[in-house]
Amino acid sequence: MDKIDHRILELLQHNGSLAAADIADRVGLSKAACWRRIQRLQERGVILRTVALLDAKALNVRTTVYVTLKTSSHSAAWFDQFMKTVRQIPEVTEIYRMSGEVDYLLRIVVPDINTYDEVYKRLIAGCEFLDISASFALETLKYTTGLPLNYARFGEPLHGADMDDDDPR
Repeated sequence: MDKIDHRILELLQHNGSLAAADIADRVGLSKAACWRRIQRLQERGVILRTVALLDAKALNVRTTVYVTLKTSSHSAAWFDQFMKTVRQIPEVTEIYRMSGEVDYLLRIVVPDINTYDEVYKRLIAGCEFLDISASFALETLKYTTGLPLNYARFGEPLHGADMDDDDPR
């Protein structure tokens, strides 16, 4: 990955709908060379997918709930049942396995507290937990899907040595 790849990723994180021609203009490459770089970033798994970010308020899911879960079982069977359960609950938007006091952290988006209660009931009906605790976000102070790019390793090309696409137009 080099500085041009870094700049391409920066642009795409800011606006995933940019055309390759627009990106090429901004990074100083031909459209074809830029497109090849984007393709390689996708092939290498750096770019996982391109999505649209939706407005939670416009979709009536204004309430964000962070739920911590503790379990007394760490078996493969329990985990499989847990994953089966949460996959069937579309309001669960993120799941993290944690270290420390809790085992899992869930992010749930719902219209209101009553709807969260319905989600909670589906969750406990599908899986057994030692403890569940919910915290309701009162205000979003920062929200981004962009990742920090300053840790990306430069000098490790994502393209083959036989492909001369680094030349600016």
